[in-house]
Amino acid sequence: MLDAAQLNGIQDPDIKRVVQQLASLLEQALTEVDTLRAENQRLKDEINRLKGEQGKPNVKPNKPAGTAQDQAETSADHSSEAKRKQPKPRTKGSKNDQIVITRTEPLPLDPATLPEDAVFKGYERVIVQNLILQPDNVCFERATYYSPSTGLTYLAPLPPGYDGQFGPDLKALILSLHHLGNVSQPALHTLLTHAGVHISTGWIGDFLISGQAGFHQEKHDIGLAGLASSPPKVIWGPRQQTDETATRVKGVNQHCHVLVNPLYTTYTTLPKKDKRTVLSVLQNGVPLSFRLTPEVLASEAVCKFPQKVQKVLRTWPQDTPQDEAQVLTLLATTLPTLGAQAQKTLLDQMAVAGYQAQTQVPVVSLLLCEDAPQFPGLTPDLGLCWVHDGRHYQKLVPHLPCYRTILDAFQEKYWDYYDPRLAYREHPTPEQRQVLWDAFDTLFEPNTEYAALDFRIQQTRDNKDKLLAVLFHPEIPLHNNASELAVRRRVRKRDVSFGPRSAAGVAAWDTFQTIAATAQKLGVSFLAYVSDRVSGRNEMPSLASVITERAREMNLGASWA
Repeated sequence: MLDAAQLNGIQDPDIKRVVQQLASLLEQALTEVDTLRAENQRLKDEINRLKGEQGKPNVKPNKPAGTAQDQAETSADHSSEAKRKQPKPRTKGSKNDQIVITRTEPLPLDPATLPEDAVFKGYERVIVQNLILQPDNVCFERATYYSPSTGLTYLAPLPPGYDGQFGPDLKALILSLHHLGNVSQPALHTLLTHAGVHISTGWIGDFLISGQAGFHQEKHDIGLAGLASSPPKVIWGPRQQTDETATRVKGVNQHCHVLVNPLYTTYTTLPKKDKRTVLSVLQNGVPLSFRLTPEVLASEAVCKFPQKVQKVLRTWPQDTPQDEAQVLTLLATTLPTLGAQAQKTLLDQMAVAGYQAQTQVPVVSLLLCEDAPQFPGLTPDLGLCWVHDGRHYQKLVPHLPCYRTILDAFQEKYWDYYDPRLAYREHPTPEQRQVLWDAFDTLFEPNTEYAALDFRIQQTRDNKDKLLAVLFHPEIPLHNNASELAVRRRVRKRDVSFGPRSAAGVAAWDTFQTIAATAQKLGVSFLAYVSDRVSGRNEMPSLASVITERAREMNLGASWA
């Protein structure tokens, strides 16, 4: 096979150009063969499935050994963490300092077992953690009175939280095990019955999704406080991060959208992941408003409409908030022949204008996300994840050695460019910003002689403004890891429980995952918080108020990064 040294050793430029063209064609052909083989295997598996048989088992290979190139060829892991990771000194704090002692038990020694000259020197402390799980079945004897004058019976009230046949501590444990520990409902039932609780699977299932209005309101409040928690742009630059993953609802594919900043995480499961769906997430569920503004009429998408359509649009109410039903009525009466795709484009543009003009929820100024078509235009600024972009280069697996050498050399330069931007975030200066801005053009010059790499480089080059958003907003990270970690929580939940079966189940998943993830970020015990709410004590401050207070403290001087 042709390697880089052999290719560079060709002296005749014409011969070298022909060899390069042949090598490029061979690389493309080999890549296409791999693609067709994979597609052929998928079709075989589908045919076998339709016949009632099984397809090729998905057996993961052993962890590859040897060079990085060997690993790239045999592993589907496209992570760039090894290239990005910086060694940090590891310090381990004292665990005992964090443990709350609930009881102290002296352990004496029998003097008869000691030498006669043994002298008492005090006690040596040994801390042992333990957890007791046992029934606490209470029989409440409620005082009962009857009044002949009123004809009414009066009963002593049960303590707060003791409604129904199960107490607040058990309910809090069920919620914590299911939503924090990802314990499935059947496993919950097995554990509780073995612990001596007489409980049915039906009651567990109903409790997990019903009667949780208070928690649903807390989820809504967390979303509002989180959106408002971005500091003012004049100080740090408001930002949010978002991502999505699949969630099957009653066997139908839907999408779980996460919205994240350092203080909170919200989960919202919706049927779609288009532009208006993302806007609905950014508005925390507040119904969308639609506005036809001069900016919408002048947008590139609307300017592609026929002139007669644009003329009709100019007769519509200008810069006036409307709901979707009103806009659809206008379309039906004034533009009945407008195509479905054109209607969608118009509604999307009007929804964005409505979002940016509304005052019910804070408007996000910068959104850090992946490179997907639903995100551009939603917010004034958009940041793209550098790690997502780098993953595309990790996926390139050239067959010819000369292209492997070219790709390895480029990837080394790629991640060498990563570290200076990390340093820039700590000490941003206009001079360094210009240096990094210019260095981008030098690095991403599509003239590597490897066609697949050149194509990918051009894709990155087209996203320069978004990938370099950190130069103008040093407070944002270079990656979208925070939202990906939030997505991973839903994936783990999905692996255990497959998916909710009803709208109430969807709401429960979203609400309790929001509370669990946000509590973790704020350093609040989910079990203690849920127990406080279920018991009716309500002594702990709401997570929304904690977010607001932490944001105020951060605005006074702490960095968001």
